[in-house]
Amino acid sequence: MDADKAAEKVLCIPATQFQAAGEFHGFRSFDEGYRERLLTSGQMSFRARGEVETDPNFKQLIPYVVLRCNGELFHYTRGSSGTESRLRALRSIGLGGHISQEDGATTADLYRTGMLRELSEEVEIQASWTERPLGFIYDGRSAVGEVHLGIVHLLELQEPLVWPREAAIDEAGFLSLSELLRNRDEFETWSQFVLERLAGV
Repeated sequence: MDADKAAEKVLCIPATQFQAAGEFHGFRSFDEGYRERLLTSGQMSFRARGEVETDPNFKQLIPYVVLRCNGELFHYTRGSSGTESRLRALRSIGLGGHISQEDGATTADLYRTGMLRELSEEVEIQASWTERPLGFIYDGRSAVGEVHLGIVHLLELQEPLVWPREAAIDEAGFLSLSELLRNRDEFETWSQFVLERLAGV
């Protein structure tokens, strides 16, 4: 990780807050009560990314946006230029990233601002869409998983008009859920959790 990324202040909650809200492993379906317990504003803080990437006492909040069109899901392979080296070469169905301190500079809803910023930086969408919260994902079994907590959003697109804007998003396209599930072992853990949730596994 370069010095700028290490110094970036990213949105986190204490691990104790996660435990108090109800710690889980894998995928947890969305409910408003759990979101409110988890994202108590008084517990959220911005911390240097270089510090919290290896500190499981804090969970970095990550919007994880899934794109679906006519039953098919957008997927891609994480390229070598991605900032998270631990996920490179894995396939993914999730877009998004860290919420930075700058996201709250001009708006009260810093989480949503950061989510939309990350999405627009990673892909260009030239289709209308609707959005709904899908759930939460956590994997405490790995070094990268134990310091991140994902909030999953499902975007339903009217047309499959999506193009990558970053070299880190490679081999992108839309495929059916059944085709993606046949190769689930090629996907990062978070994507596996979401694929299984969408399939009702």
